[in-house]
Amino acid sequence: MTNKMTTTLSTLAAGTALCLTGVASAGIEDAKKLIEQYSQLPTFEAPGPAFDAKACMADKKMFVIPLTNANPFNAAISQGFVDAAEVVGFELRDWETQMDPAGWIQGVNTAVAEKFDLIDMQGGLPPEFMVPQITEARAAGLKVTATHNYDATTQSIPDFLDSAANTDYVTVGKIIAAWAIAKTEGKVNALVLGPDEITPTAPLRDAIMGYLKDNCPDCQSKYINVPVNDWATKTQPAVQNALLADPSINYVLPVYDSLSQFIVPAIQIAGSSAKIVSYNGTPFVLDMMRDGDIVEMNVGESLGWVGMAGTDANMRLLCGLEPVTKLNTPAYIFTDENVATAGNPATFNDGYGDVHIEGFKALWGIK
Repeated sequence: MTNKMTTTLSTLAAGTALCLTGVASAGIEDAKKLIEQYSQLPTFEAPGPAFDAKACMADKKMFVIPLTNANPFNAAISQGFVDAAEVVGFELRDWETQMDPAGWIQGVNTAVAEKFDLIDMQGGLPPEFMVPQITEARAAGLKVTATHNYDATTQSIPDFLDSAANTDYVTVGKIIAAWAIAKTEGKVNALVLGPDEITPTAPLRDAIMGYLKDNCPDCQSKYINVPVNDWATKTQPAVQNALLADPSINYVLPVYDSLSQFIVPAIQIAGSSAKIVSYNGTPFVLDMMRDGDIVEMNVGESLGWVGMAGTDANMRLLCGLEPVTKLNTPAYIFTDENVATAGNPATFNDGYGDVHIEGFKALWGIK
């Protein structure tokens, strides 16, 4: 090899190294800015113009089918719907389900038989399981929607639904990845977990891993699919084996924080120093953060706010107003510094402030 060629290759290598260093530096800076933005207490932004909700809903009623009432996350969103209906003054029924397609189908059939005006499928319930029943419900004159089910930017509302109030899952995923990048100064080796059968998992998973890839050239990530029904039996051994096989893993990033109860023992048994960062603001996970040091950060949102926002979107649909397809529920970061504001024990609604309550009342003409 000639001296000239050697010099050229060395120059190219140096240029590549400088380029990667620049990408890494910019990625770390971007990550820190994102963390700062979502560490601020949420503010209320109206999803649409004000309207007379009480007059519009005087002769209408709403039927809500959650993914499962056994999940406190879904139960809390449903309670937000119930509370909103009481504020406005219309009939709303929260259907009892246990992660059972037969129960979901029975709910749709009940709503049709009892002449409800709208069915809402909330919190990750996959409507694809019930296309024939949904089609029949719509033929009978009911509106069928979904709340907190699809990503606001990367997933389309299926043609067999009338509308959907969607969540910015992509931003949540970016926040999770950004935290790990910022805390390690761009040296992340992450284990990402999620249940592929739940509708929002894909945008959350892809946002986490995509943000790491795009903003952190030295970061690594691996994904493990753990179906919901296998969480209690398969999560701990899967994480434990991964940590033992690769002790350099420094972050475990479950897309839903309820997985943390099975991940913490795996980290402890493996003797790992890995931290958990996740999403949902589930109270028992916030309690784990307050009382321990393995859960490091949690992205939450007020679920009472989610329920009110979903109710708002559904009422606008029933009232013939401009549809709302994105929930106005801001993401909010909990850490050791502010987790005490979530309560002791924590709740799904403490810590976020209550600007949304008066905000929605004003929108709906309620004094």
